[in-house]
Amino acid sequence: MAFKPRLHNNLFVSFAISMLAGVAPISAQVQLTGAGATFPAPIYQKWFSDYQSVKSDVQINYQPIGSGGGIKNVTEGVVDFGASDGPMTDEQLKAYEGKHGSPILHFPTVLGAAVPTYNVPGVTAELNFTPEALAGIFLGKITKWNDPAIKKANPGVNLPDLNIIVAHRSEGSGTTYCWTDYLSKVSPEWKSKVGKNTSVQWPVGLGGKGNDAVAAIVKQQNGAIGYVELIYAIRSHLAYGKVQNKAGKFIKADLNSVTAAAASVANNMPADFRVSITDAPGAAAYPISTFTWLLIPSQIPDAQKRQALVGFLKWAITKGQPEVESLEYARLPAPVVSQEQAAIGKIK
Repeated sequence: MAFKPRLHNNLFVSFAISMLAGVAPISAQVQLTGAGATFPAPIYQKWFSDYQSVKSDVQINYQPIGSGGGIKNVTEGVVDFGASDGPMTDEQLKAYEGKHGSPILHFPTVLGAAVPTYNVPGVTAELNFTPEALAGIFLGKITKWNDPAIKKANPGVNLPDLNIIVAHRSEGSGTTYCWTDYLSKVSPEWKSKVGKNTSVQWPVGLGGKGNDAVAAIVKQQNGAIGYVELIYAIRSHLAYGKVQNKAGKFIKADLNSVTAAAASVANNMPADFRVSITDAPGAAAYPISTFTWLLIPSQIPDAQKRQALVGFLKWAITKGQPEVESLEYARLPAPVVSQEQAAIGKIK
């Protein structure tokens, strides 16, 4: 009679052990979801994949839906983190805190550039653009490629009598924020009539969703000009021009010129990391440069998710930085990394 209970107990223990063995890997796996900017999507996808090889129990899924969507989704609490190339406004920060009872934090991850990309048949030269010309084109006031404002900056280039077709983002976009932030600084008319935001009322042009769509419009339409993140211009084999900076120099976007723009704030970054580096001082600075940010809640009740997100963030701003240059992004300045490492402690 005593044998049967022992057999029953042994079977129960074996079953319990087998169940625990099967469940353990699932419970240990942490799933993080994020959404937002397309601007840093290539480096984020690489980082998330590489980080999983470091921390196999952390899986990060990211949807590049545009900065506006990233801000909206993280505010509504449908993702664990957002991403944006334009910092959240005071109103958006208040809306988030009002909904969640705690602030959201900005963490710069890399630096990039928005470039004027164009398709002008017969023109193989690298074009120069003044701030006045770019503002005039996107305001719809400069409508021909042989306009004096463009010709003056490009002596010796045979510019055609061809209509300019403007391409811009159709959805809320941090690349748009960077572009319009720049135009607002260099053109009083743009600032008063259009302004800066992730989404604006465009005076003229065709809209495309994402950097890829804007690049496609430019590639397919003779006479088109648009703005895209540097890597998209390179990957799509699009021509992109130099832009005259605050010092009067025509500068092409590359790692060095974007880094030079960041140098203007490297040692005096604001505590909340919301800073603009468009139209930065310095002869070597590319004037349409920007940080891009991860938007991370300061209060994350799920301890596993909090630990996973903090771990990834620490890795991204340190060990992840050497990977960025292969994708045409610039590294964070060392003083900014140090400041971020201290700010990570605000995530509770």
